Amino acid sequence: MSNGLLSPRGQPSWPGDVGERSALIARQKVGRAASRSAGAARTRARRSATRRWLAIAVIVVAGGSGVAGGVRWLLTAPRFAIAGVEVRGVSRVSAERVVEAAGIPARANIFRIDPATVTARLQTVPEILRADVIRELPNRVTILVEERRPFTLVSNGTLHWLDEEGRLLGEEPHAVAPNVPVISGLSEAELAALRTDEPGPKARAALTLIRSLLRSGSALVGEISEIDMSGREGPVLYTVDGIEVRLGAEEWEERLARLAGVLAQIGRTGEGVTTIDLRFRDQVVLRKGGQG
Repeated sequence: MSNGLLSPRGQPSWPGDVGERSALIARQKVGRAASRSAGAARTRARRSATRRWLAIAVIVVAGGSGVAGGVRWLLTAPRFAIAGVEVRGVSRVSAERVVEAAGIPARANIFRIDPATVTARLQTVPEILRADVIRELPNRVTILVEERRPFTLVSNGTLHWLDEEGRLLGEEPHAVAPNVPVISGLSEAELAALRTDEPGPKARAALTLIRSLLRSGSALVGEISEIDMSGREGPVLYTVDGIEVRLGAEEWEERLARLAGVLAQIGRTGEGVTTIDLRFRDQVVLRKGGQG
């Protein structure tokens, strides 16, 4: 690095004036003509340096004007008016709905749209987990969408898909058979909260219970058709054969293991059990059809 550069830790070392008389020659006799010639040379050097700096200033000013003109051209040229928006990655939500939610004006200048603002609009759509907005010069925009994946259904007169985080995705108008139990027993207020907010306690508990069933790795997840969260004493399960299972509010994994054993025994014996009560520690209460 040159020693002539400015540094916050020290002052630059400026070169001495080559026209200054040193101590060795201070007493020597120098003619006036030679002295005047040296002074004129210094003056010419200073004027030349001034002209160079003026030339640099003119270039800088002209460059600044050019940049400003270039920016105006980029922001107004018809070449950069958006001619199309492409949507990729959607299956449950329509591309038209994504474009509408993005809110990109027709023929807008591609440099005037803010991808962060458009992304924020897109992520208000319940079915969209993440979105990326990409400018493709000169005049196209691509929206990459990652949709929320349906996890289970919530039943409250109508069926609604719910993702694994507890976000309500939309109504299911057709008869379907999900791979995990359907959640029921949530109030209208609890369902409404699932559209925009974090799931409430009952919805969280139902999702936790489904994850426990999946972690068990047993066939139990296929034998439970519904999880009713309306009771005060914990979830009530219903098997595909119509058996009611009172699970209780805690120790679900241990109780689910017991339930798997009880259902296997009922399947072998063919007993007409209508209710299985697992709310008591180390005890299973069975109720058969016709019992009070």
